[in-house]
Amino acid sequence: MSETHREIEALEEQLRLAELGPDAGFFERVLADRVVLVAEDGRSTLAKAQVVAAHQPGAGPKFTRVEMRDLTIIDHGAAAVVTCRGTYHGATGSATLAFMRVWLRVGPDWQIIAGSVSTAA
Repeated sequence: MSETHREIEALEEQLRLAELGPDAGFFERVLADRVVLVAEDGRSTLAKAQVVAAHQPGAGPKFTRVEMRDLTIIDHGAAAVVTCRGTYHGATGSATLAFMRVWLRVGPDWQIIAGSVSTAA
């Protein structure tokens, strides 16, 4: 396993925990200022501010459990592509989503520069 793989795997676990927190600071740090996110409807947007706002304490629905599976990390050296499925459990039920994220090394840190989410079967 490469060092990149280990670092991204650790960041993906931190992301899972930030969903539970919620921890807006984590998303502020790891999302690039010009991150491109593709939503379930296929629209792309520069959505860092919306993601950070959604993870503020008291904002939006909160999750009681987040389970990730089928995590695949493709190491491209200074970049990595992640695919996975996540099941989000909350007071009103659960939903399973499929994700793709592109992480880029920026100096000593990693940032998400692109991602997509879709409903998982």
